[in-house]
Amino acid sequence: MLMEVRSGDLWMGFPMLNMPGLFCRGPVRRREFLRAGVLALGGLSLEELLRRRAAAGVGEPATSVILFWMWGGPSQLETYDMKPNAPQEYRGPLNPIQTNVPGMEICEYFPLQAQMADRFSIIRSLHHEMAAHNDGSIEVLTGKTPRVPDPTSQARSEHPDFGMIASYIRGAHTDGLPQYVGVQRAPFMTQTGYLGVAHKAFETGDPSVPDYAPKNLTLATGLDNGRLDDRKSLSGQFDRFRRDLDLRGSLEGVDVFRTAAFQMLTSRRVASAFELANEDPRLRDRYGRHRWGQSCLLARRLAEAGVAVINIDATAPNDTTKNFSWDDHAGAFHLDFAQRERLPQMDQALTALVEDLGARGLDKQVLVIACGEFGRTPRVTYAPKNFSDQPGVGRDHWPQAFSAFISGGGLRMGEVVGATTSRSEYPISNPVTPQDLLATVYRHLGIDSQRTINDFGGRPVAILPEGKPISALM
Repeated sequence: MLMEVRSGDLWMGFPMLNMPGLFCRGPVRRREFLRAGVLALGGLSLEELLRRRAAAGVGEPATSVILFWMWGGPSQLETYDMKPNAPQEYRGPLNPIQTNVPGMEICEYFPLQAQMADRFSIIRSLHHEMAAHNDGSIEVLTGKTPRVPDPTSQARSEHPDFGMIASYIRGAHTDGLPQYVGVQRAPFMTQTGYLGVAHKAFETGDPSVPDYAPKNLTLATGLDNGRLDDRKSLSGQFDRFRRDLDLRGSLEGVDVFRTAAFQMLTSRRVASAFELANEDPRLRDRYGRHRWGQSCLLARRLAEAGVAVINIDATAPNDTTKNFSWDDHAGAFHLDFAQRERLPQMDQALTALVEDLGARGLDKQVLVIACGEFGRTPRVTYAPKNFSDQPGVGRDHWPQAFSAFISGGGLRMGEVVGATTSRSEYPISNPVTPQDLLATVYRHLGIDSQRTINDFGGRPVAILPEGKPISALM
């Protein structure tokens, strides 16, 4: 039986099937139902996928990872590795503040984090050698070093990132919830490769917009897809479909696996996981009514629902005319911008997320990480006045030392892992690689990082060629 897949049409990370009439009134015929179960999984039907997972004893682990992805390269000297005693041209314009963990200092624009530092740890000794944005991102997100570095930052990965790996290993949820979600958007430099497009992240769009609903969360009903953009319309179609479906007549003789596959295509739970309007307005205010705040709130809902990996695109502001990435070359970073917008928004969103997860008893189940692909050069550069009354201060790319925020996951909190030189140039104790960080992530997700997956040529590729979980956090 032929199946038509429209290029670019995705539903929950899978190519959307063009099946006019499938969700019309009346009982669903067995023939049409089986058509719905065949997705673009290398010819593997959804029914067979579920059957194989059950035969292998593969369950659906409850653990999740939320990555606050600070693409562009946040400066360690303006966030978590302040050097107040360094010469002015190294320490930069911002000052440290003491946290509630003795000896741990962080940026002055993180006052909320400073009050709850006993609920997170800082890694100060991350390092690698990739100095271009895409190459560094590939190193951090996949654990594989690009074979041919691309200084123009046009590179795309040969290997899937850890979210794609998690989607592949865990397999599809029986109710259709994706295992990998990119809040706002997914990292653009990583590709699914030999795993197949089914494991690409589902992208949510901006959750801070009024009446938010993810545009791609629609079914191929043969109706005008514009009607599906409205959440009430979508929910109403689900309800009518269930009412009109004669389960006993339509699914007679269909075993549990086909029933599970059917549920994957019609689950209300999938839609409800994205409904931020169900949250208390006061909690939404606490996270912040900006992109990062609402992105963190949506990430919590998705983790609570069972999504394995949620990657928050921590680069885009409400005002898209401003550069909200972390690519702080001279003229891009300035004190007014850092003080009033970017750093405080991050502080508010991350703090609310960690506290909310703890209040819900999810702090061991969910691991939260905030980092970028590398750090910034120890020596600052200056540019003429631009965005404010103060001169632009910048730093170039520096993968030899950078920092990460990590919270939850049953790890040790209130720790500072590693240290750098007096000017934050290189690690001098407990160096940590991206592979070590990913080994910690995979351990939390219950994935054997030494497992191999065959590439296009049938050659086994280790999920993680090297790296061990960070022992200081165990």
